[in-house]
Amino acid sequence: MTPEDIKITSGLNEYQNAEFEQNDKMIDYEISRNPNYADIIAIYNGLNVISEFYDVSAAVTTTPTGICAVALGKELSEAVQCVIDSDPLDYINSVITLSKEVDSDLAKMFRDVHTVVAPSFTKNAVEYLEAHDVCYMTVKTPLKEYKKYISNTILQTPLGTITQGANLSELDKESFNVVTKIKPTVEQIEDAVFAWKVAKHVKTQATVIAKDLKTTAIMRGMQSASAEYALDYSCDRSKDAIMASDVPISLHDVNVAAQGRIALIIVPSASKEIIAAADKYNLSLITTGFTNILY
Repeated sequence: MTPEDIKITSGLNEYQNAEFEQNDKMIDYEISRNPNYADIIAIYNGLNVISEFYDVSAAVTTTPTGICAVALGKELSEAVQCVIDSDPLDYINSVITLSKEVDSDLAKMFRDVHTVVAPSFTKNAVEYLEAHDVCYMTVKTPLKEYKKYISNTILQTPLGTITQGANLSELDKESFNVVTKIKPTVEQIEDAVFAWKVAKHVKTQATVIAKDLKTTAIMRGMQSASAEYALDYSCDRSKDAIMASDVPISLHDVNVAAQGRIALIIVPSASKEIIAAADKYNLSLITTGFTNILY
């Protein structure tokens, strides 16, 4: 099914109308069955994240409300297993988006998901997914070019219509600074960049806990408790992990990070008080120089 064939008849609730319209900034894709409003949102969430990791083996699980888990691996199967381990409950009936081709062995890992999105599928993979009634979507536009198709966000409200440009920010070496006495390792910096890229696509207030290029917790919209909830969810997996936030953090956040045995925090900016607290707990702290807020 191509975009020309898609017919959306209802929104998230049956009593809400929904429509699907083509526009001049659409990627080229085919989907095996007609998606609903929620499916489109979840697929969109997944593609936004996977476009950050188009050149490696990456997997991301999403729902209409946001990102569940993200992981990189030496092989695609490793990345998939990591997102399952990270958030096994939300994996069920999620949309899983992948950076590389899906073969028949990999397809067998997707019996419990709602939709599989990938650049290509082998014939045997398609046969398996169809036999188990799993929706699949082939993204024909190279993932490397995906960001070129991201349009402005438009929200019509009773107060008026507001428009915001797409968040196409990238980390800048000139503003990327280690501001604490404890310096991170190369591996920790790689994890920090990974966590920051994930946080970029999480609704504010975002807290991402990650280690070994996979997320162990993603929290959003928790106001001042986002970091605390993320660390509670991550539990023992937060030891020596990275904590990324899309906004400057509080002293409370530094305290709970220390209690969770976090090794490094990456944030837009930090006051002298926050830096001193990080030094007190022997934490590494990286400032990026800009916020990454997504509403």
